[in-house]
Amino acid sequence: MAKSARVLGLRHYIFGLEAHAGSWLQDHVCKVCSRLLSTRVMRPEELSPEIHARGLKKAFEAPWRGLQLKRRMATVQHSNPDMWGPLDEYDKRVHSRQLREDEHQRGIVQTLQDLHDMLKDYRPPKVVHPSIESLMPPPRSFLESIFHPKPKKKRTQLPETLPKGLYMFGDVGSGKTMLMDMFYDTLPHNITSKTRIHFHNFMQDVHKRLHAMKMKHGTDMDAVQYIAADIAEKGSVLCFDELQCTDVADAMILRGLLEALMSHGVVLVTTSNRHPDDLYKNGIQRASFIPCINLLKTRLRVLNLDSTTDYRKIPRPPSGVYHHPLDKAAVSHADKWFRFLGDFDKDPPHKATLQVWGRDIEVPKASGDAAMFTFDELIGRATGAADYLELARTYHAFIITNVPGMTHRSRDLARRFITFIDAIYESRAKLVLTTEVPLFQLFMSADEIDDALEAGRKSGSVKPEEEHEGVDDVMRQMMDDLGMSMNTLKNSSLFSGDEERFAFSRALSRLSEMGSQEWVERGLGMEHRGGLDEREGWQRVRSRWREDSM
Repeated sequence: MAKSARVLGLRHYIFGLEAHAGSWLQDHVCKVCSRLLSTRVMRPEELSPEIHARGLKKAFEAPWRGLQLKRRMATVQHSNPDMWGPLDEYDKRVHSRQLREDEHQRGIVQTLQDLHDMLKDYRPPKVVHPSIESLMPPPRSFLESIFHPKPKKKRTQLPETLPKGLYMFGDVGSGKTMLMDMFYDTLPHNITSKTRIHFHNFMQDVHKRLHAMKMKHGTDMDAVQYIAADIAEKGSVLCFDELQCTDVADAMILRGLLEALMSHGVVLVTTSNRHPDDLYKNGIQRASFIPCINLLKTRLRVLNLDSTTDYRKIPRPPSGVYHHPLDKAAVSHADKWFRFLGDFDKDPPHKATLQVWGRDIEVPKASGDAAMFTFDELIGRATGAADYLELARTYHAFIITNVPGMTHRSRDLARRFITFIDAIYESRAKLVLTTEVPLFQLFMSADEIDDALEAGRKSGSVKPEEEHEGVDDVMRQMMDDLGMSMNTLKNSSLFSGDEERFAFSRALSRLSEMGSQEWVERGLGMEHRGGLDEREGWQRVRSRWREDSM
């Protein structure tokens, strides 16, 4: 229904009630207006002169002021004794016909429920407020500033128990505000304080505080850390409405601010109109903003709220194909993708057996063109290239769960996993992973990466520290630039030769490519890509590959 028609309908409703209800009209209108305003149907200025004349403007403006206040910083003490969760609220609204049952939307609400369940057991660490003195740079003499490099920045340590937050993006009308309301209003009772604020207002407040701190203590102070501790003390869950970045001042501080908040145990949940990769697009010094994008993609679970379906009318899972860490949400992540990539209706999940050179390969779960393994079931036993090629000829999609980080103590597992990745990549199959660590730490731990970078800096083959503000950023460059990967890896003693270093580098690059939307949706018959015709065309391509690989 058009907006003007809804406003006209309200007017007819009000004057129709007046003839029958009389004195209680104003109270009733106030309730109606509150409901309409909460769904943003109309604003006070849209009221007709007749309603103003009847003295209802005041009743109408009160709830509007309340709604406007919600868009500012709102930190509240919270209690949810009944442990009512987002999924309960969604079911209630569907049952009362406030919402229509939608499989894609239910999947998103299930993700909210996963975080809700993790927060039930979450105990935020006590916020340790830094002193002003600790945020000042150490005094240095003139000679020290010339002959000694700046001290190495400490990597920000995040609490091991910190649940992964959410980043929900979608077009106008995709339900972002409703989903945020549903999550925020049903937080578990142990989350005793929570904060919700429009992102633009949040950044304005931060810049005001930064200005005040620097005017008082000087520009050398790391004021972002101090302000982050202040914000963390007010709420252990921080919800942003409409995260966007169009200002260079925001772009330069946002990564450090968000990481500092997380280091104090703050769980971030945000909505946006854009995917993280599209934030601050074409902005000034955008290269300096890439670390923030990487942080959002690594530390928050990115959900696409815009529903996309395949030729079967089955909605695609809202998250990407890679998930870490191995938390409660990892199980539902793998199950959703297995259901989508398989064919549960025509071929329910079952065990299967393949034969390679007279040996049996056990497939724990198979459905349609998809196979599901744990890492130990696939890589932990004696398997090799021939086994992986046979699997790739048989299945078009693989869901691998419980993938650990592989350090120098597990080189054999890493080599086998890289061989599997190569086989999957060459066959153009889909790959879904749940991992213990982020992708960039799959084959080298954070400490091993630091050692390799430090050796590279000493030899001059890696850029200075100030150009690499964190391990995450370096590994992102390594995935994007194989040349950079080789320069870094040549300084590592973890690999036996250049060939192995190149295989490691290539695996990271291929994992990055296989996680892209283009790769994931190709050949699935997504409606916006051509439906069943696109799927059948891709199957012909796959058939030719199978013939060539025999």
